[in-house]
Amino acid sequence: MMTEAYSPEEDSRFALILGKPGGGKGTISGKILTDFPQFHHVSSGDILREHVRQETTLGKQAYRYMQAGKLVPDELMIGLVLEESAPYLSRGESLLLDGFPRTVVQAQALEQEVSIDIIVNLEIPTDTIVERLTDRWIHEPSGRIYSYGYKPPQTHGLDDLTGEPLIQRPDDQPETVRARLLQYDEATLPLVQYYESKPLHHTINGGGKDGDVLKTFRGTQSDIIYPHVKDW
Repeated sequence: MMTEAYSPEEDSRFALILGKPGGGKGTISGKILTDFPQFHHVSSGDILREHVRQETTLGKQAYRYMQAGKLVPDELMIGLVLEESAPYLSRGESLLLDGFPRTVVQAQALEQEVSIDIIVNLEIPTDTIVERLTDRWIHEPSGRIYSYGYKPPQTHGLDDLTGEPLIQRPDDQPETVRARLLQYDEATLPLVQYYESKPLHHTINGGGKDGDVLKTFRGTQSDIIYPHVKDW
């Protein structure tokens, strides 16, 4: 479905990418944006982290939940994401929404604003994500991410470009990661079921067919998963 080319004059598309925190949504989104540049990317996680870094009122509220390994409440996330998406929607441009919605309440609020065309659902094993996230260190000002397992910095503990220190986010600590993933599963299973129950939304593990809006992709490596996403 995603490989169908269309010109700017054609109708815009609204796509969602769902999956656990640390499950490769950002990596897959980046590949989609490279191959399908008509899409604009809005990441709920990036928006939250920027508010936390700027210590906005919303950021301070969200940080308390994130530090405790809890999901940020629906009312905070809905307002934040819709505000960020509004400029693109008002211009009728295509949008890739990453990490939102995470609950049925959020999905229902989103449907009041847009018609969803494509849903990419990533299913990555919990143990894979825990190992990946607890090995992740970031350069906070730029958002650059390093992993000592597969993408280490040139100098231990320092950003390659600036030489500034890397940090590990509080929500990347092992116990926090597992708590957050458990909460995600509890909140998001009903969300996937909600989309599956709607017309033209189907979870398919083989090849897609015309009319599919939701497809689930399972695996442990984004580089292996993405070609299937692109072909769909």
